[in-house]
Amino acid sequence: MLKQIHKITVVGGGSWATANIKMLTDNPIEKEIFWWMRNGQAVEHIAKFRHNPNYLSSVEIKVPAANISADLKPLIQAADCILLNVPAAFLKEALDGITPEDLAGKKIVSAIKGIVPDENQIIGEFLNEKYGVSFDNFMVISGPCHAEEVALEKLSYLTIASQDVALATEFAAMLNTRYIKTIVSDDIYGTEYGAVLKNVYAIASGICHGVGYGDNFQAVLISNAIRELERFVGQVHPIDRDIKESAYLGDLLVTAYSQFSRNRTFGNMIGKGYTVTSAQLEMNMIAEGYYAVNCLHQVNLQYKVDMPICEAVYAILYKKASPAAEMRKLAEKLS
Repeated sequence: MLKQIHKITVVGGGSWATANIKMLTDNPIEKEIFWWMRNGQAVEHIAKFRHNPNYLSSVEIKVPAANISADLKPLIQAADCILLNVPAAFLKEALDGITPEDLAGKKIVSAIKGIVPDENQIIGEFLNEKYGVSFDNFMVISGPCHAEEVALEKLSYLTIASQDVALATEFAAMLNTRYIKTIVSDDIYGTEYGAVLKNVYAIASGICHGVGYGDNFQAVLISNAIRELERFVGQVHPIDRDIKESAYLGDLLVTAYSQFSRNRTFGNMIGKGYTVTSAQLEMNMIAEGYYAVNCLHQVNLQYKVDMPICEAVYAILYKKASPAAEMRKLAEKLS
């Protein structure tokens, strides 16, 4: 019998974590929410003024002040479900001091759209290997869904994936609201890698815009990107999946085209001549695709999938190749 979820701890203080807090608290199912973020000043601000001072500040925070803390361990102990929502590059730092025993028996949800650096593992693999988290207790949240539109209560769709479809269905029910609809999947590998890859393709989309390509070329780029994504996830985890579903094609489209896409914004700045460091400083937000493309490059040394778009972005960001020259070369490979 499925152990029901009653207490959820959200780990992370950014815009997507704030959006997840909003969804969980707007949903009518009875549950207790805890919220961890590293920034102690933000914790104090939210406790006093009921909004996140740094991200989605229009969102009213309905989590009790006593349940918001910069001390993670007690919040993990208090919950039966942990929703991870920090950038993949900082996951190990966020979980510093947390042991496999702390996570034993907990349901773990990843809303992270990245790969853990050094290990070059998607979140499910990393938690399974380092913390002994069973894949049967693991879930993935994927889009297409931007935090900014959640804050505006624009109709959005989420895909909840788990090998245990009953578990995914239970958690999905806790996110449904007037403005959120959920879809359930059993493809944890495809949804995780799809969420990682779409950020890289959004950087490519931004770079192309930055160096002067128009909408016609963007359409060709993204049609090639979905085929590249399909080749990769098909090699890594070959199951019967429809790449045209919202979790794959839909998430790619919104990330590649939306004004809210930080990866597209980052790519656009690179295309216009910003250095990686200057673009990151000006954005003051993490573009997951920057870290992901390096990890994917390392992972693909094993699988050897033809991935010209990813390799072009890798060359620009990590080999300091000219964005304009690299995109000209890439254009010759697209169809």
